[in-house]
Amino acid sequence: MEFVLLIFADVPHLQGFLFELFLLIYIIILMGNGIIFLITKLDPGLQTPMYFFLGNFSLLEICYVSVTLPRMLTSLWTQRRTISLVACATQMCFILTLGATECFLLAVMAYDRYAAICSPLQYPLVMNYKVCIQLVAGSWISGIPIQIGQTCQIFSLPFCGSNLLNHFFCDIPPILKLACGDTFLNEMLVFTVAALFVLVPFLLILVSYGKIISTVLKLPSATSRGKAFSTCSSHLMVVALFFGSGLVTYLRPKTQGSAGTDKVLSLFYTIVTPVFNPMIYSLRNKDVMMALRQWPSKHLSSLKK
Repeated sequence: MEFVLLIFADVPHLQGFLFELFLLIYIIILMGNGIIFLITKLDPGLQTPMYFFLGNFSLLEICYVSVTLPRMLTSLWTQRRTISLVACATQMCFILTLGATECFLLAVMAYDRYAAICSPLQYPLVMNYKVCIQLVAGSWISGIPIQIGQTCQIFSLPFCGSNLLNHFFCDIPPILKLACGDTFLNEMLVFTVAALFVLVPFLLILVSYGKIISTVLKLPSATSRGKAFSTCSSHLMVVALFFGSGLVTYLRPKTQGSAGTDKVLSLFYTIVTPVFNPMIYSLRNKDVMMALRQWPSKHLSSLKK
């Protein structure tokens, strides 16, 4: 009827430190991504498709991390690690759905950079407001039915042995390790869904950047090439962090994994990427940095008026 999330039970002397550390990380994620979301919505200079997608990506990161970190913080604080079967399934479903959304949204952001660099004259027509809304809406909702079905299929398995879940949230690999009987078909389904929602967007991103690099290298001046590459570097860093850990976690054979490795990889795509997302996009983007510097003064002047 319930699982026990071990989280970091193997280091009992570090429970207080880990609680403070992850609480600080959660606050940083909420503040950093919240600021990015607000300035992309309120600053007149950032009302372009690229920043529209960035704002949605920051909101997604807040939702994504809020599915896992609050429960983990509660467990670290109270030392109560049990989670009901229904709550575990619900958490997994949200994680899978939001993870699929992130894959699609990163692919959409790559397509946006491809359209801006490879077809600059047609860019305003190709990426108009209606198209941007459709792409974002599709990213948010397209994975919902399949991920609900996959979650139901995994939790229809019999669990007749240990209920100790050596992880910090309900993820697919540790859940399958606790299932009784042959899970080969379930693993194949996980592999197929991961290939669809992780590998396909990743390949689309690679194709987009292949065309971008080919176009940029043909530009006449080094300044133009540097400027074009600078608009893509932040996105590429986030792609490397998220897809690198996600591909290894879900497309790696079960026999090659360990609980410790799964934990580390999961930390990357659930926590590390949301932490570094606002830093990467603000420190490496002149427009965002300028908006961050000017926004407090603009806000104060509007309040005075």
